[in-house]
Amino acid sequence: MPAERYIRPGLFTTKVFNPLVAFVVGRLGLGLAGAQVLSVQGRKSGAWHGTPVNPLQLDGRRYLVSPRGETQWVRNIRVSRTGRLTVGGRTETVRVEEVADREKPPILRAYLARWAWEVNQFFGGVGANAAEEQLTRIAPDHPVFRITP
Repeated sequence: MPAERYIRPGLFTTKVFNPLVAFVVGRLGLGLAGAQVLSVQGRKSGAWHGTPVNPLQLDGRRYLVSPRGETQWVRNIRVSRTGRLTVGGRTETVRVEEVADREKPPILRAYLARWAWEVNQFFGGVGANAAEEQLTRIAPDHPVFRITP
């Protein structure tokens, strides 16, 4: 079930921070804690749009988590089921499948353990050490996609 919640980024994030991170990670390939640029084709326009993401490696699988909720990249990738991950000019085309809410708690826990310093403000005070019930409660607010082979 799609998340209802969306935390819209501010002007600084959309016009300065995200483009700067996308350039540093996507073009220059400088590591920023594992960040990559996810490009997804627009569901209406067909144009490709890129945004920095933090793919998560967990138990031999990779995931994309949307800390802000129902973002444009989430809406677009639900339609296309494909995207491109780029680091330093190296691009990988990926296919994804959305993860059910009941499967999300361990993924969200690992994501928060890895990137809480960057994304904690989007999780309403729920952290990596939160009780399972808290992670289950917030799961619908954070779309998660498993990158498939």
